[in-house]
Amino acid sequence: MKLTEVTFDDARPFDGYGPGFFRIGGDVVEGALILHPGALSSWGGLSDVAALAALAEEVDVIFIGTGAEIAHIPADLRAAVEDAGMGVEAMNTPAACRTYNVLVGEGRRVAAAVLPVA
Repeated sequence: MKLTEVTFDDARPFDGYGPGFFRIGGDVVEGALILHPGALSSWGGLSDVAALAALAEEVDVIFIGTGAEIAHIPADLRAAVEDAGMGVEAMNTPAACRTYNVLVGEGRRVAAAVLPVA
């Protein structure tokens, strides 16, 4: 198998996560957050619809990490993101982190809004 080193350019990848925190680009960040190329911000969780809709000019798809287990996201959150012209995919947080890393490594316009695992 041939392995290729991934370069993230201006994006910072998820390096890891644990109970209540994420490691991003070597820094530990506690609590829910939004990560996309060029920016990292805290996130108010599934009720913080405005923070996600504001990403419409910067990303095409947002991965919602729902914690340790996959869960449905609120209908108003899904509708707001889709109405802003973005796709939205809900998955557990570990899968959202991995998926974000793969696609941002390919240069895609993606974001991850993730709740920490317990």
